[in-house]
Amino acid sequence: MNNLENKNTDGEGINASQKKENAFGNIKYLIVGIFFGIVFVKAEIISWFRIQEMFHLQSFFMYGVIGSAVAVGVISVFLIKKFNIKTLQGEKIEIQPKTFNKGQIYGGLIFGFGWAITGACPGPLFAQIGTGATVIVVTLVSAIAGTWVYGLIKDKLPH
Repeated sequence: MNNLENKNTDGEGINASQKKENAFGNIKYLIVGIFFGIVFVKAEIISWFRIQEMFHLQSFFMYGVIGSAVAVGVISVFLIKKFNIKTLQGEKIEIQPKTFNKGQIYGGLIFGFGWAITGACPGPLFAQIGTGATVIVVTLVSAIAGTWVYGLIKDKLPH
């Protein structure tokens, strides 16, 4: 499947909503994001020390969190498919089949090395910065730069 098959006419991904949110509608996402940030902080999911414990195989805590997230994801996808659940905008959810390629191995290794070195996964970067760990701004800028570089060279990569 080439990139054109994964795009709609607006140039957005196939799963992008066709309905546009107004400013008030986007507030719900801000509230959910703040809620998740608080949960991540209180559960110590964003803790550099917890992440280092995981990579040093000293604690099961983070593996339990990740395993729980995978289980919730599997159950959620099953329920979405079984009951034909719609988005908040009432649109059908289409889950596209994925194909494996070796670039996913390389990307996963790079991601894992970056996570182990920095103690920061892209998801909770803002929560880490919000707790006062301002050094994580370097990781955030690096993640943005890496995404930008990928955008520049993605057509030359084997995928």
